[in-house]
Amino acid sequence: MFKLESITIEKNEKYLRQVSKKVEINDPELHNNIVTLQDYCIQNEVMAMAAVQLGIPKRIIYVKNSNLDVLNKRATAEGKEETKDYNEAKVMINPVIISKEGITTFWEACASSSFYENGVKKWYSGKVRRPYKITVKYLDINGKEHTDNIEGFESTVLCHEIDHLDGILHIDIADEVLKQTKEERSILRRKEGYTIIDKTGEYEKLRNN
Repeated sequence: MFKLESITIEKNEKYLRQVSKKVEINDPELHNNIVTLQDYCIQNEVMAMAAVQLGIPKRIIYVKNSNLDVLNKRATAEGKEETKDYNEAKVMINPVIISKEGITTFWEACASSSFYENGVKKWYSGKVRRPYKITVKYLDINGKEHTDNIEGFESTVLCHEIDHLDGILHIDIADEVLKQTKEERSILRRKEGYTIIDKTGEYEKLRNN
């Protein structure tokens, strides 16, 4: 399988900051676009991917794994084999968040936030506040509309990817940003993991308090 590479802020930040285009369900390239996303997510340990990160500026998200337990196990050497084939794939086309509740924090990173410093690969990790619960409207690959209530860590994952569709990077809205190796990020997340501050209440008001 051809090794796919994501677009990074080091190589083409301007491209990542564009607003992705709405998808027409009869788009003849849609199937190939989804296969590209799927192939990348199979090849790499990512939780989800927005199409624009792979050079497809369309409003498509591929969710590979939004299970926090799996992420935590992968942060340890003994958990990697156990979780390597875990997959709960979902394709979301033209996703729109219609409500946000509660507030959480997490040290987010991103395939597109990698760079090299003195020959060492690093990522920008950002401590980001996200809603605990969101309601999302989207189309599936057959053009059927869904409205899902999503809460917990999956809400963080989807908000991150939907931001990509609007050209927003996690470092833009982070309260704190660090340059870290993958190992340093894993250690930080074990010390300061996904944190629920409040499960209820209007997200924007909670964020501004």
